[in-house]
Amino acid sequence: MKKSRLFMIALAALALCLAQAGAETFRYRFENGDTVRINSVVRESVLVNRRLSHEAEITNRITATVSDVRPAAGGKPASARYDGTFMTSERNSNRSFAWGEEYKSTFRRDELGVYEIGDEFFMPVVRNVPVFPDRDLKPGDSWTAAGEEAHDFRPVFGIPKPYHVPFTANYVYEGPVEKDGKQYQLIRVEYTIFFNTPREYVRSNGAPRSDKATDYPVSMMGSSRQHIYWESELGMVRFYEEEFLIKLVLASGTTIEYRGVAEATVTDVTRLDRAKVAREMNEEIEKLGIEDVTAKETDEGVTISLERIQFEADSARLLPSEKEKITKIAALLERYPDKELLVSGHTALAGTASARQKLSEERAEAVARFLVEMGVRSPYSVFTRGFGAEKPIAPNDTEENMARNRRVEITILEK
Repeated sequence: MKKSRLFMIALAALALCLAQAGAETFRYRFENGDTVRINSVVRESVLVNRRLSHEAEITNRITATVSDVRPAAGGKPASARYDGTFMTSERNSNRSFAWGEEYKSTFRRDELGVYEIGDEFFMPVVRNVPVFPDRDLKPGDSWTAAGEEAHDFRPVFGIPKPYHVPFTANYVYEGPVEKDGKQYQLIRVEYTIFFNTPREYVRSNGAPRSDKATDYPVSMMGSSRQHIYWESELGMVRFYEEEFLIKLVLASGTTIEYRGVAEATVTDVTRLDRAKVAREMNEEIEKLGIEDVTAKETDEGVTISLERIQFEADSARLLPSEKEKITKIAALLERYPDKELLVSGHTALAGTASARQKLSEERAEAVARFLVEMGVRSPYSVFTRGFGAEKPIAPNDTEENMARNRRVEITILEK
C-alpha cells in the first residue's frame, strides 16, 4: 500500500513537472535604445453599397525607438516609452509605392501589452493586441482582454479627432509552431467591433463638425481574426496574419465595406554608422569609375545622388548608359539587404510646376522599377517620391547647373 501511494505521488509530481515544462511566460521585453521596424502589407476590396468600388494594396512602414524603460514597481508591470513614425502608402497605377504621409506617435506599453497613449495620436490603429494575463499559459489556454481601434477619418470625412472604438479580444494560446525554420509561440485572437458616432463629432443640426464634408459615419462594425507568432527569447511579436472586415454606415445611408487580409513582420533595426558607410561608398564609387555619383550622410540614412542622370528627352525612360550606372550602384545597395530604399526624383526649373512634379515622380519610379527588376529589393521595400524643382543643389542659371539639378537620389533608409 505504501509503495502504491509513493508511486501515485511520483506520478502526480511528474505530471506537475510536465505541465510546468509546457507553460510559457509571455512578457514584452524592453531595452533603452532598441529600435524596431514593422512592415505590413494590406490587400483589401472596397465595396460601396455592396458593389465593388476598387481593390487596393497598401503597405505600412513603422519605426519605433524604445526609451525610458521602467522596471516593475508598486504593483505596476515594467513599461517603456515608444517614439514612432508611421507611414502608409498605396500602390499606384505605375505599380510602385509612393512615399505617403507620415504620422508621429508617442506612447507607453507595459510588459503585458497595455498601452498608455494620448487622444491626439492617430497611430497605431490597433492598440492592446496582444495583451497577456499575469500568469503562465499552457497550450489550449484562453483569456480575454480589452482593446481599442483608433480610426483616422480626416482625409475622407474631415473629422479632426480619431474615432476610438473599444472591443473585447478573445485569445487562445495554440502552442509552439515552426515558421521559416524557427520556433515561435502561436496565439490566435478574434474580436468584433460595433460603434455609434458620439455626439461630440456631430453638430446639433446633424452635420459633421467639419466644413470639409457633408457626410460622416454614424456607425461602424467589423471583425478581426489574427494569428500572432511570438518569439519568447526576445519578448516580442515577430509576425502576424489577419483577416478583417470593417463596415461604415454613413448619415446619407451609404455603406462602405473594407474586406481583406494583412500580414506583417517585426524586425530589430541594426543602426548604420552613416558617416562610415558614406565614406566607404564614395571610395567604391571612385574605384568603379561611376561618374556624377556621390554618397552622403542624411537625416533619413545614407543617400546616393545620381546627378546629370540621362533619360530620353522629356520622358522617364532610362538610357542604356544610365542602366549600366545603376547596375553598378546596385552592388553597393545589396550590402544592406535589410534596409529599405527611398528613390527621390528632382528636375531643373523648366516648364510648369505640375509638369515638373509629374516628371520627377515618373523618373523616381523608373529607377525604383529597375532596381526591383534586378532583384535588389522586393517592390514592398522600395518607395518613391518626387520633388519637382523644389530642392535644387545648384542655381538654375546655366545648362551645367540645370543638368546637376536633374538628378535621382537613392536613400538607404534608417528613419
